[in-house]
Amino acid sequence: MTAPLQSLLSPRSIAVIGASDNIHKIGGRPIHYMKTHGYAGTLYPVNPQRDTIQGLRAYPTLDALPQVPELAIIIVAGEAAVQAVRDCARLGVAAAIVIASGFGEAGAEGRRQQDEMVRAARAGGLRLVGPNSQGLANFGSGAIASFSTMFIEVPPHDGPVAVVSQSGGVAAMVYGLLRGQGIGVRHMHATGNQADVTVSELALAVAHDPGVRLVLLYLESLTDPEVLAEAARVARARNVPVVAVKAGRSQDGQRAAASHTGAIANEDRAVDAFLARHGIWRVDDAHALARCAPMYLRGWDAAGRRLVVVSNSGASCVMAADAAQTFGLTLAPLSETTRAALAERLPGFATTTNPVDVTAALLSNSALFGEVLPVVARDPAADLFLLDIPVSGMGYDVPRFARDAAAFADTSGKPIAVAAWQQPVAEAFREAGVPTYANGTEALSAFSQLVSHQQRLRQIAAEGEPPVPARPAPPVAAAGVTLSEAASLARLVAAGMPVVEHYVCHDVDAAVAAWQRIGAPVAVKASSPQVPHKSEHGLVALHCNDPEAVASAFAAQTRTLRAMGATCEGVVVARMSRGQRECMIGAHWDPVFGAVLVIGDGGKYVEVLRDTAVLLAPCGEAEVERALAGLRIAPLLRGVRNEPAVDIAALCRLAVQVGELVHEASGSIHSIDLNPVMASPDGVVVVDALLEVAATPHQGTADRIAADSA
Repeated sequence: MTAPLQSLLSPRSIAVIGASDNIHKIGGRPIHYMKTHGYAGTLYPVNPQRDTIQGLRAYPTLDALPQVPELAIIIVAGEAAVQAVRDCARLGVAAAIVIASGFGEAGAEGRRQQDEMVRAARAGGLRLVGPNSQGLANFGSGAIASFSTMFIEVPPHDGPVAVVSQSGGVAAMVYGLLRGQGIGVRHMHATGNQADVTVSELALAVAHDPGVRLVLLYLESLTDPEVLAEAARVARARNVPVVAVKAGRSQDGQRAAASHTGAIANEDRAVDAFLARHGIWRVDDAHALARCAPMYLRGWDAAGRRLVVVSNSGASCVMAADAAQTFGLTLAPLSETTRAALAERLPGFATTTNPVDVTAALLSNSALFGEVLPVVARDPAADLFLLDIPVSGMGYDVPRFARDAAAFADTSGKPIAVAAWQQPVAEAFREAGVPTYANGTEALSAFSQLVSHQQRLRQIAAEGEPPVPARPAPPVAAAGVTLSEAASLARLVAAGMPVVEHYVCHDVDAAVAAWQRIGAPVAVKASSPQVPHKSEHGLVALHCNDPEAVASAFAAQTRTLRAMGATCEGVVVARMSRGQRECMIGAHWDPVFGAVLVIGDGGKYVEVLRDTAVLLAPCGEAEVERALAGLRIAPLLRGVRNEPAVDIAALCRLAVQVGELVHEASGSIHSIDLNPVMASPDGVVVVDALLEVAATPHQGTADRIAADSA
């Protein structure tokens, strides 16, 4: 952990600028919390109006302090906050947390003040959290530099979870949800506008904490993926799961994030690809962040997705079986040996198949759960266990149920969850240390997440460390140059990609000669950088079978381009390539993540059907193949109804080439669009291509030469 972040999380001295004697005011809360919860360092309240604050000597200014504090909490607003940052930087304070709001999230003037804060901080080597931050809280060190009301509502208890969030409200909510489950929290940090210190940096810091066994993140923007990738690497090395909410999936969500913390929106599917690559599990909301925590903290190694359901309700068994399918879980087929052992323990009218309905006999025999669970645990087909209890209470020995479930969890080493909506029943299981949910759907969702996340982490361990995004990614000029199809195809040929046989022709005789070399039928397509989408302008002629058709298409297309006032870089005469499936491969340069690759179903409906996967480049063929397997077209690529499989390896190989081309160009290629790519059992071939590149002198001339040589 670097010294500045150590100064944020475990400072030896803290100044509170704008301190208050009232513990219910923002300026009073941090002092009250730290005095109450064991902060062992020195506190310096700064307030020119008071001699003492909460029993501590108060000082009129930062300069009046007997020593330079390691951390400053800045609670004053507006220009006073900016001046406080200047003072901290001048004196050599290591870190500061700006609680005050009204800066980058509030408009141009606020942005100006925030930028001035950052300039002053960097000039003095000061690390800055905020502004618009609820603060940081480390319950391990007692450094609770936060004003969150949640610490009054739910008393802190040190534990194995770290919560790092751009939003103070979300951080407090996740903290409350965890504490409501009896789970202790070590860190609860909110970065606010993160003008300097980011969620990624704090995630890296808490990942190093030996007391942390689970990291939960909430992000509205991601500007330093290389730092978050390092945090994920450290967490993986310590076997610490990282789960994240990345808000701003929709355009409306992105606008809301911008007004909330001044966040910069990221391209959402690229975020998905980045998080998956580094083993960070993405969930949708704060409740989902906390939901799986009990599962992760048990330290279970989920071997598979085969589920056993045990309940005292037949209806609950049926609904659990339905829900399991929704979450990609399968009911484990119990062996004859297991069923015979169950029959010895259950009443004759109970079911011994999976799901196992112990019936209302549970009321008269409280030992049933304890007898059934060890039996099904021994079945080699059983990976996960759901104990669904829709009704219990008076007359049921709930404490015994909880003890039996806890004993099963401890001795079997296999994941078990309880679904119990009655609070006293649920509380008994939680106190026994068994993950407990209000209903089966939540429990099965948590199972699915645990298994899928661990599977992804195992893949990373087997394949080796994923590449980390370059930082900073080279900027891309706002405007680029769209190459003609001829020039685009020439770039691909030079890169060694499989491109359809074609010739660039500048007169009718050359076009007819190209037809003669290729053989009928051919496609004739006008080539102009000003008209990237040709078919809607009648600039594509397919199935030209004779010289007359080729000549006619050439004349019509060049005439149309002249009428449009568009540059004509000749006409492409290409072999009519057939494939079993039309696919698409694309890539573009992202200012945060670098090269972003897209692969999937192609053809003219690509924008409508949207069956594509997004990856970060460079990537390997195995990674591309895994992404293809998750698409709706995956069965078609593998072959159906006696059709042979297409050459998936060749398709993956081409995608890797495209990604590498954009990655190595480092921003000089803005985007590549290959659609269609014809995939067949014998290989793949690019039929149409469109490249956008950075504008450089003589770009058109260079591409014209390259195209003419194709």
